[in-house]
Amino acid sequence: MIDVQVFSKVDCPLCDEAIAVMRLLQDEVEFRITVVDIYQDDSLLEKYQLMIPVVVIDGEEVDYGQVSMEKVRKRLLEKTDS
Repeated sequence: MIDVQVFSKVDCPLCDEAIAVMRLLQDEVEFRITVVDIYQDDSLLEKYQLMIPVVVIDGEEVDYGQVSMEKVRKRLLEKTDS
């Protein structure tokens, strides 16, 4: 099972968009999604505060900011092929 994390924060329209994109992609590719609030972890806040949302697939940062459905889909499909 592919693990996807979306690093996010409350009241973040781009984050909401990224999460919606991930949910749409779940109709095409099977993966587990976890939304992580960076404000719950000081190290994540320091690392990602200017980048969110950040999409991480199996530990690899794939996209951030205005998340591209095509970019994430491509990486997910590569993971299913391997």
